[in-house]
Amino acid sequence: MILWGAFHASQLAARQMVKQGEGGSIVMISSVHAYRPYPLSTAYNAAKAGLNHMAFTWAVELAAHRIRVNVIEPGWIDTPGERKYFSEEEIRERGKQLLLGRLGTPEEIAKGVAFLVSDETASYVTGTRLRIDGGYVLPPP
Repeated sequence: MILWGAFHASQLAARQMVKQGEGGSIVMISSVHAYRPYPLSTAYNAAKAGLNHMAFTWAVELAAHRIRVNVIEPGWIDTPGERKYFSEEEIRERGKQLLLGRLGTPEEIAKGVAFLVSDETASYVTGTRLRIDGGYVLPPP
């Protein structure tokens, strides 16, 4: 579902942007799982890697229409969904083990999206990934 949802929504947006003829920007939300495989997450890992490759392919295909396509790869983000799997204490303690000492916030992801969709700040950015993970994929010091 992850890959198909992004495929259909982005394809619809791209078709509308092409039709309007004014360019545009598509940002797909992927995951650090696209870069680093995690056990017991085969389908999720593969879907996120596929999403990245789809975005980069579309960056090539849509460049002639002045449509930029980029990816954000969040790390561990503090969302209500995390409480399904971890207690507040576990989140706080595990967050301390991350390089920046905490989980990221949805607002930090939103700022990355705002950067990438802005013609003022990212008009020359396409086919890239912005990893907003607080160093999640890096080894501990």
